[in-house]
Amino acid sequence: MSTSPRKGFCIYTDTFFQGPILTVRDGDERPYIFDTEVEAQQEIVDHAMTRLQQFLDSERDFKDSLTVDEYVVPVTVQLDGSVIEGHWRMLGKES
Repeated sequence: MSTSPRKGFCIYTDTFFQGPILTVRDGDERPYIFDTEVEAQQEIVDHAMTRLQQFLDSERDFKDSLTVDEYVVPVTVQLDGSVIEGHWRMLGKES
């Protein structure tokens, strides 16, 4: 078991009324922590590719399929599993 907090990455999007919110959570609604920034970026790209395929399949409009609002935020996972984002806002427990 680790004796120090570890670093990770979460994916966010900005909303008009709530401000920044997590977009990727596990099945229990806890923040999903990516080990590397690249893994988080790949998740964003995978989601974008899905939207593009939905456009090609006539399931989504063109403008919506090209919009990428998600971004990666570094986080710290505390020893108790608490996830803290860059502004020291607690996000919950890790998955």
